[in-house]
Amino acid sequence: MNIDEKTKTELEAAAFRRLLEHLRNRTDVQNIDMMNLAGFCRNCLSNWFEDAAKARGAAVTRDEARSMVYGMPYEEWKARHQTEANAQQKAAFETSHKH
Repeated sequence: MNIDEKTKTELEAAAFRRLLEHLRNRTDVQNIDMMNLAGFCRNCLSNWFEDAAKARGAAVTRDEARSMVYGMPYEEWKARHQTEANAQQKAAFETSHKH
């Protein structure tokens, strides 16, 4: 790949925005399923965003980071889209959780 750092950063940001859009549209995909399959979820993304902001001296709260990832306040997203994890999901989480 022969691109400058600025362009690379812009492409990474565009890919991240597309990932967020995809996750916002796939409200049927529960965070626990993401954790079980991929080892991360929407909350992880918001935590990573918050960590990156703090590392650069930007004042970003956990709630702000989650709203950025979810496209709405986290509590609202949970009320609209999150379902109770079933026994199988919980068991898979216990064996696959590497976080």
